[in-house]
Amino acid sequence: MTFVVALSTLLSNVAWAANPLNFGSDILTADPSGHVWQDGRMYLYTSHDENCQLDFWMKDWHVFSSDDLINWVDHGAVLSVDQLSWADNYAWAPDAGYKNGKYYFVFPAGTGHKDRANPEKSTKWMGIGIAESDSPTGPFVDVIGAPLWREPYANDPSLFIDDDGQAYLYFHGKGFDYYVIKMADDMRSTEGDFIKMDMGGYEPKMEGPWVFKRNDIYYFTMPENNRELAYYTAPSPLGPWQYQGVFMESEHDSNNHHSIVQFKDDWILFYHRWLETPDANCDARKRQRHSAAEYIYFNDDGTIKKVNRTEHGVGQNLTKKISN
Repeated sequence: MTFVVALSTLLSNVAWAANPLNFGSDILTADPSGHVWQDGRMYLYTSHDENCQLDFWMKDWHVFSSDDLINWVDHGAVLSVDQLSWADNYAWAPDAGYKNGKYYFVFPAGTGHKDRANPEKSTKWMGIGIAESDSPTGPFVDVIGAPLWREPYANDPSLFIDDDGQAYLYFHGKGFDYYVIKMADDMRSTEGDFIKMDMGGYEPKMEGPWVFKRNDIYYFTMPENNRELAYYTAPSPLGPWQYQGVFMESEHDSNNHHSIVQFKDDWILFYHRWLETPDANCDARKRQRHSAAEYIYFNDDGTIKKVNRTEHGVGQNLTKKISN
């Protein structure tokens, strides 16, 4: 009984981030890409859902930072489609990287209209751009003034920079999934051709990939069937990949988009949830997307333990380890 009382007291005194993450306003964010740079802070790059937006017509990207995952600073929009000469819509899931003393922001954007009722009439096109800045919070500048390529149609970029400095760009491509391409050293162009990776014979429908490395194991993670989060492992960033299964189930049969990053001694899963949002006042869609976070744990062999969504999210280490 004494232990139960003590544990209850400890839990009641812990500060939790709470899900969804509190960015200090009613901003709607999705597709959170987490990175820890040289200053040790967590930087979260997100897409920005406008209230009651029409069919994911999104216009800019935001960045937030925190030194405890609980209190966040909103640094505002780091780039907008209004600043692009080659796209005017679809500011979807971004990513970021650091190399050559500069910060790089990789992003999808597009033009045209997607006709969901008559797909054959769709004019929508999307490509991937890259911008750079001297600061992790921008502003970022589209220095090449064009997408990295025009074919294939692509979005949901994931920028992974290996220990040797080589940068790899993974993405979701229309009829072109499970490909990767190397970035040139100047980070302003690609190098060589697209590389079709060996996924061990299992290639389900997917959206935004996220690649990271832990203890010499490379992880290719993704929303499998655009819903549940699943992953592969490999001895190199190019594979061959071995499918390991689902680590987070789907919610509301809706899309998910995530990142996995080490922060201090912990590994954090950022993702978005579709939650009832009473203030949205949307006739067609009452659920809106909100960024959230959970601790993620690994087994001794490097496989990922199942992750459940929680209301409290991430908090202080002592309580987190007790609950694990």
